[in-house]
Amino acid sequence: MPILDGIEATRLLAGPDAPDPIAVVVITTFDTDEHVYDALIDPAVTGRLLAAFAAGGPATRPSRPVHPLTGREEDVLVRVARGRTNAEIARDLHISLSTVKFHLAGLTTKLGARNRVELALWAYQTNRLT
Repeated sequence: MPILDGIEATRLLAGPDAPDPIAVVVITTFDTDEHVYDALIDPAVTGRLLAAFAAGGPATRPSRPVHPLTGREEDVLVRVARGRTNAEIARDLHISLSTVKFHLAGLTTKLGARNRVELALWAYQTNRLT
């Protein structure tokens, strides 16, 4: 990051001096304990989180959309989940880029997703990728 590193930015957003701290999960690609320990703001919370994660348990089921997906939305969803770009989806389905964006807007609204990652996760959890 140009001005702050990720740890300092996290401290500002979630640390003890933050005026309205937010919950943060830190994921790092660093393989050294130094970076991992720097990310631990509340070791008790981290311990509970790791214990719950290690215990496993049943996964929550993804919610079903209030309004069913159209066939074309299903087509777009599968391609998003496979990592295709909007341009690639448009080319695959022989539709315009604007139409792809229209279907993406419908998908995010119907599924309550905030981004493509959440769309892909929902597709995976609901066995749309066969």
